[in-house]
Amino acid sequence: MASRIRRTLLNIIPSISERAGQWALQRFSGGLVGQLGDRLTDKFLEFLLYGMDLGFCLSRDYRRNIKDFRGSYVFRTANQSVAASVTFANEDMQVQTKPVEDWDCRITFENAAALRRFLFSGNQDILNSLLANEVEVEGNLNYIYRFGFLAKDLGRRLGVV
Repeated sequence: MASRIRRTLLNIIPSISERAGQWALQRFSGGLVGQLGDRLTDKFLEFLLYGMDLGFCLSRDYRRNIKDFRGSYVFRTANQSVAASVTFANEDMQVQTKPVEDWDCRITFENAAALRRFLFSGNQDILNSLLANEVEVEGNLNYIYRFGFLAKDLGRRLGVV
């Protein structure tokens, strides 16, 4: 998502203060705030991943959530087109527009609204999403819970969840 130079510059902000990083995160995440609020579009996943990437750059506290975590996700729509692949390693997040071959968790979702309901729901709602065939999860379910936690934590930091 963010270039190496941009990441390096963004990583300087939380060294000034965590509060400065929080301010910058809220300032630069307007699109995601709208997606989490009331303007949900098909760009939800793109905004979410961009917001997470920005959060990892701007907040040491948020980055701690991926300390020592390694995992790969593939997100795709129900018609089998790949929306994105995400790999976490070395306290970093890499997003790709092609599927990774060695994934830990693959999430197939009917539409952006179904994915949002799934990620930001409680346990019962996750079961309802699965039973309604809105979302299908393959692989290690612990990884989807971790990703859901990361998404909810970001929403909390932005003041919308």
